[in-house]
Amino acid sequence: MSHSLDMIQRLQSPTGAYPASPTFSAYRGYSWLRDGAFIAEGVSRHGDAAGADAFHAWCARVIGDRAGQVDSLVSRAGRGEPVSPAEMLPTRFTLDGVDGDVDWWDFQLDGYGTWLWALREHSFRQGRAVPGVEKGVRTAARYLTSFWDMPCYDWWEEHVEQRHVATLGAVHAGLRAAIALGVLSGPESAAAGQAVEGIAALVAAEGLFGGRFTKWLGSDAVDASLLACVEPFGLYAADHPVGAATVAEVERQLAVDGGVYRYLADTFYGGGRWVLLAGFLGWNHARAGRHEEALRYLDWMAAQATAEGDLPEQVSDRLLAPERLQEWLDRWGTVATPLLWSHGMYLILADELGVRA
Repeated sequence: MSHSLDMIQRLQSPTGAYPASPTFSAYRGYSWLRDGAFIAEGVSRHGDAAGADAFHAWCARVIGDRAGQVDSLVSRAGRGEPVSPAEMLPTRFTLDGVDGDVDWWDFQLDGYGTWLWALREHSFRQGRAVPGVEKGVRTAARYLTSFWDMPCYDWWEEHVEQRHVATLGAVHAGLRAAIALGVLSGPESAAAGQAVEGIAALVAAEGLFGGRFTKWLGSDAVDASLLACVEPFGLYAADHPVGAATVAEVERQLAVDGGVYRYLADTFYGGGRWVLLAGFLGWNHARAGRHEEALRYLDWMAAQATAEGDLPEQVSDRLLAPERLQEWLDRWGTVATPLLWSHGMYLILADELGVRA
């Protein structure tokens, strides 16, 4: 655990950004809002308030610098003009906070909601506001309020044509957080509240199957990202029938011996079990009072560390599609190790269970 905290602190950029992975070819030099928000939540829980402050301030600057772009997009959409995914804000930025120069699956709304959620968690934990975030919060809230119902890429940068329940859950939590932070104007807060109600109604109408969440609207598929809609995003609470059924079905379909697959048709690096997803499943069990089950996932996460203590993105011992592993090794090299999001989730689950270094 101390290695996770020390490594995150050591690798944090002077700008405040958290690199997704310092060595992995496709991630090196970039910071994701989603990854970084959970990394910041992990270190905030373990006493690194300054590091979390710096990350949240970086996010606020990066997003606030794009307020003009958001205003233009919102105005065009309000006039009924088409807005394409390619014109939307990116999902990842360089550590200096500029758009990348490599093509990526960029239009993802969940990161903006997740950042707002994490900022609110950190601010309330510390009992104070992070200085200078107001413009970024208002810009992110305006962006999400206007475009929450637009199809976009999911957590895994796939299926841009769908509206994903995990994304809607992140936006729902983010807009609730933006309202709670108290920096929105009256009309902005009212619009965000209407969006929150709209998301809840839409998911209830089209995002459930068999009493649990589905991968995207109108589907019956299961995806491990849905765990976040229960804990921490609270679209339905862990003790609500929908929340409980979702966690149970993810565990039934996707959890094997402590590790958790993304979804059954996964072929990325052969479709391995993801360390960070074990953290989400453990987090849900911990919040539901299932301490021993949660601890089993924490133990599995720790067991995946290298001799140096680094946690990977996924492990390749029990692949869903082993015949697809080599193509990714040829394309991008070995699995991302360390992945800072994995370390952040380890810190979060350890805190949930009261485990300290």
